[in-house]
Amino acid sequence: MLRSKSRRCAAPSSSGVTVVYSARYAIDIGPHVFKTEKYQRVHDRLLATRDPALQGVVEPELISWDQLAEVHTGEYLEKVRTLSLSSEEIVELQLPLNEPMVEGFRLMTGGTLTAARLALADGIAAHIGGGFHHAFANHGEGFCLFNDIAVAIEVLRREGAVSRAAVVDLDVHHGNGTAMIYGRDPSVFTFSMHEQHNYPVFKPRGSLDIGLAAGTDDATYLEKLAAALPQIAAHDPDLMVYLAGADPFEDDQLGNLELTKHGLWERDRLVLRTVRAAGCPVVILPAGGYARELVDTVDIHVATIEAALTPLP
Repeated sequence: MLRSKSRRCAAPSSSGVTVVYSARYAIDIGPHVFKTEKYQRVHDRLLATRDPALQGVVEPELISWDQLAEVHTGEYLEKVRTLSLSSEEIVELQLPLNEPMVEGFRLMTGGTLTAARLALADGIAAHIGGGFHHAFANHGEGFCLFNDIAVAIEVLRREGAVSRAAVVDLDVHHGNGTAMIYGRDPSVFTFSMHEQHNYPVFKPRGSLDIGLAAGTDDATYLEKLAAALPQIAAHDPDLMVYLAGADPFEDDQLGNLELTKHGLWERDRLVLRTVRAAGCPVVILPAGGYARELVDTVDIHVATIEAALTPLP
């Protein structure tokens, strides 16, 4: 849906970054490659740095079912609310379905909205959670129950806070749910740079998609990203949502790209420099990360937020 152009919101500044987080993000989903304990570890590491640019940590708002309905169908939400997804739908979701899991995802979806509001006010904010880009309007898949990216954008558009938005999705997996939700909406630019021959099989066309070969290294990745970012800036968004996935990392269990930690840090700096030059507010989400050693995933997520805390040249 296309809405009237809103006023230009605050541009990213170097004064500091507020982070959104809740200890309730540590959802018990049993033995799983998606280790929700990473969120607390990222939070604890950030606080331990005592970086003066870290403006504080705020609790997320709990997303309402009406707000979820800005994106998701009533039939899907009713099945989630009553824990009545079919066995096939649960297999596609790849997560156990229970009340604590649903409430945890509602809270993380609200966290993305909270962080987006902060970004509009301050120019930049980070959410230690979110980036669930595989959730479609009518179903969840790939560890993603609700599409927090689209929900935040749509709630803010309904409120008149933004008119145009952009999604920069640098998870190793294509952002298929987000691309499908916005496939016919030219006011939301969806960019996904991902490993082409990897999950998901169904990759709806976004505004700009770059499929990478397995084994892509730092230099190739950064070259392609640098060429793509001006197209997103040209969209002139009121808000940019940046999915800074940790899973392009060379030792990730669910990806086959060969980025180093330094390369991922350079990726984050490149995105943030582009955002600053464009004068666009940005909200940072961690998205995926499944390194063989959890500490590597945590290192990468922490480094992303530290890149936002560090003055850019």
